[in-house]
Amino acid sequence: MTIEARQIPRIAPGFRLQWEKAQDAWVLLYPEGMVKLNASAGEVLQLVDGKSSISDIVETLKNKFPEADGIEADIFDFFEDAHAQQWVSFD
Repeated sequence: MTIEARQIPRIAPGFRLQWEKAQDAWVLLYPEGMVKLNASAGEVLQLVDGKSSISDIVETLKNKFPEADGIEADIFDFFEDAHAQQWVSFD
């Protein structure tokens, strides 16, 4: 699937994002287990609210991390991977 800037991501049904103190990380919980996210994935998925487009998320992260060159491509790559893993869906 080709991800477009105007698309609005949602955490896929069956998954829940939450901070897991014991893991010291953001995780995606699902009925069969848990996915421990790295810091970057956690930053991105925290912004997935079902209202913000990918371009909105990119702009927010570019403002938060101005020193991160190439962040836009990384975010698009992440969403392609997250969709392939069925962690997110798109409106």
